[in-house]
Amino acid sequence: MCLAVPGKLLEISGTDDLTRVGKVSFGGIVKEINLAFVPEAQVGDYVTVHVGVALSVVDEAEALQVFEYLRQLGELQEEGVP
Repeated sequence: MCLAVPGKLLEISGTDDLTRVGKVSFGGIVKEINLAFVPEAQVGDYVTVHVGVALSVVDEAEALQVFEYLRQLGELQEEGVP
């Protein structure tokens, strides 16, 4: 099973759609993510990420709901997660 996890886009760099990367926060853990598939993503948006690639932009309510599901499954620690 594959899981795409939401994270908040903090920063964007790159000169075109193919080289765009962003710093994405996953409950305080920040990773550099490829943004080629989500050219519409802007700083402050939540994106779903799988293996280092953002797949879609989601609204904050949906992202927080996923965090709640993961918390219920015991997959998230309380510390640093919205």
